Amino acid sequence: MELSEVLKNNDYPGRGIFIGRSSDDRKAVIVYFLTGRSEGSRNRIFVNTVDGIRTESFDVSKLPDPSLYVYSAVRMCGDSTIVTNGDQTDTICAFLSEGKTFEDALRTRTFEPDALYTPRISGIVYADGTYKLSILKSMSDRSSNVLRFFYEYMQPAAGTGHLIQTYRGDLNLVLPFAGEPIQTEFLGDIESFANDIWSALNTERKVSLYVRYINIDGGEYQTILINKNR
Repeated sequence: MELSEVLKNNDYPGRGIFIGRSSDDRKAVIVYFLTGRSEGSRNRIFVNTVDGIRTESFDVSKLPDPSLYVYSAVRMCGDSTIVTNGDQTDTICAFLSEGKTFEDALRTRTFEPDALYTPRISGIVYADGTYKLSILKSMSDRSSNVLRFFYEYMQPAAGTGHLIQTYRGDLNLVLPFAGEPIQTEFLGDIESFANDIWSALNTERKVSLYVRYINIDGGEYQTILINKNR
C-alpha cells in the first residue's frame, strides 16, 4: 500500500516516523508527524532550527510537561540526519560526536515516563541514504521493563520506505506499536507527497507534519513544514 493509504486507516498513530528512498532513487526521504487526542497534545507546532526542527507549544498557557512535549525532533549530526519523538535526538547526536553508534545511544534510554508508557521512536539516515529505525517500549503494556528494537535498511529500494509510530492506531484502545516497521510505497515530488500525507492524517487529530528530501549525491535538501495551528 502507499503510505497515504496506510495513514487513512490509522485512527490514532500518535507520533510517526517514515524513512525511505525517492522513486528516482536519488533522495533519502524523512517524514515526521504529530497527532494528538488531548488539548495539550494538539497544542504543538514545529519550528525550524539551524539544523532541523523543534516542537514548541502553540499556546504556552496550555503547555503540559515540557520535557515530553518540547524537544528537537530533527537534527543534522555530521553527515547523518536524526529524527525522533523526544529528547533522545540530543542523546544520539552526542554519542555520534564521540564516535559511538545510534544503538549505543538508545541503549542508555527507555520509554517515556507517562501514563501510557509511550514508546520512544527514532530514526537515522546516513549520507549514502541507508537508514535505521528503533523503538523502545514497555515489555508489556504497563511494565517497567524496557524492550529495545533496532531495524536497519542497508539496501533501500526506490519508491519504498518504512513507517514506525508510537501507537497501533486505535483511538479507543491506545497500545504501543507492535511488530516490524510497516513497509509502504510512495510516489511524487516533495510537495505532492507532503500534501498526500497531510490529507491522509485524521482531520481532528493531526497537529504537524515535516518532510525532508535529501539529495544523496551532495547532501542538499528540501523541506516542507505544516502546522495545523498556523
